Amino acid sequence: MTSLMRIRTLALLLWGSILLLSLPAIPCSAQWPTPPTYILRLKHLLAFAGTDAMQVSHWVDSVYQSLDQRGRVGQLIMPIIYPKPEDTEVLLGRLKREQWGGILFQKGLLADQRRLTIRLQQASQVPLLIALDGEWGLNMRLKDAPRYPRNLLLSKKRNFVFFYNYGREIARQCRLMGIHINFAPVLDVNSNPKNPVIGSRSFGSSPQLVAGLGRAYALGLETSGVLSVAKHFPGHGDTSEDSHKTLPTVTASRERMQEVELAPFRTYIEERFGGIMTAHLRVPAYDPSGRPASLSAPITTELLRKEMDFDGLVFTDALEMKGAQTSGVTSVAVAALQAGNDILLGPSHPTQALDEIMAALKSGELTEAMIEAKCRRVLAFKYALIVAKEDLGVAPEKVKEAIWTREEAKLRAYLEEVAGSKETAVDPTAHTPAMKSQPSRRKSTKR
Repeated sequence: MTSLMRIRTLALLLWGSILLLSLPAIPCSAQWPTPPTYILRLKHLLAFAGTDAMQVSHWVDSVYQSLDQRGRVGQLIMPIIYPKPEDTEVLLGRLKREQWGGILFQKGLLADQRRLTIRLQQASQVPLLIALDGEWGLNMRLKDAPRYPRNLLLSKKRNFVFFYNYGREIARQCRLMGIHINFAPVLDVNSNPKNPVIGSRSFGSSPQLVAGLGRAYALGLETSGVLSVAKHFPGHGDTSEDSHKTLPTVTASRERMQEVELAPFRTYIEERFGGIMTAHLRVPAYDPSGRPASLSAPITTELLRKEMDFDGLVFTDALEMKGAQTSGVTSVAVAALQAGNDILLGPSHPTQALDEIMAALKSGELTEAMIEAKCRRVLAFKYALIVAKEDLGVAPEKVKEAIWTREEAKLRAYLEEVAGSKETAVDPTAHTPAMKSQPSRRKSTKR
């Protein structure tokens, strides 16, 4: 170091010391604000990439404080609806009263769904999470959207980049529609040829293949701004019954579950994806009580949350399905929250579910702390998926044109070429009941 450089260095140190001495003193008791622990745990998820933890925390706290107890419970309910234009005013009225956290569209047309989404978002006190089952594209639910082959046919192309780009295209279409969540990928390992409900929805019979292709597809979704939701935890592949119609049983041992069923979900969690759906399945290896996984604390809390260290959103499968309704519990909604789920998907009578939860809070069966933790987690995801994201939705009359592009047509042709044949199997999920147009007056869901 030359003499001149030494002089410059000393001068800079002296100037820095003077500057520090001129600053006002900070009391020893002063505390720099830090985000809550749950926000810091969410920050590692891909959905929160680029978000500021303090901004998330402030927004969540502001919205949470603006809601009464019933409104906080409402954030945990996601009805399934059909976007019929004639039902708009009824739905708007119910949304105002029940304050749903989001909605899942079951069937309809692109423009109708987009138009209703805009109206519901405008009317909602808190931004709504809009979800769709898009395992093989939006056409799985919206009949004038592009239709793509199912996963099993596409898995012939064992190329991760291929599935990543496929996920990106699905995300593009979702965002044009104002959809924030895609209930995909299916991570069930297709190990039982007699399975009536998974089959071609799965990527295959190899846990490693399912994990790899599911990871690539989910990465395409989430890096493009749409939350993926892996299903059906802890694995619906090795069943010979359909949980839409009954309550199946997975008889595998823990050792086998760890090697096969749970392996794709473990990869998914390690890759920091944000959503998982619990299945209506008995899994005696983890819960000998006979309760379905969706209503089981040993499976949803102990296994998924604690052992597998999942911090994201946990959704039930549709609660109107027979697999949930034959569980023997007094209130499916209350049992699902007790088990560890965050969002109750598809109760046919959301008002009744809301009333049952409020009654459980009054009796002490549920605690306010439990509801608060779930509500704040849901709100945090709303910030990451809606508030922090640019709104790419288009006008209803333009959405079809925006989705059916030349680039989309090229991808669709390539997907069909990879598949080699058209899917002819019936969609077993097509007839999941939607929310009834009028609130139920029943006082119990006991079966």
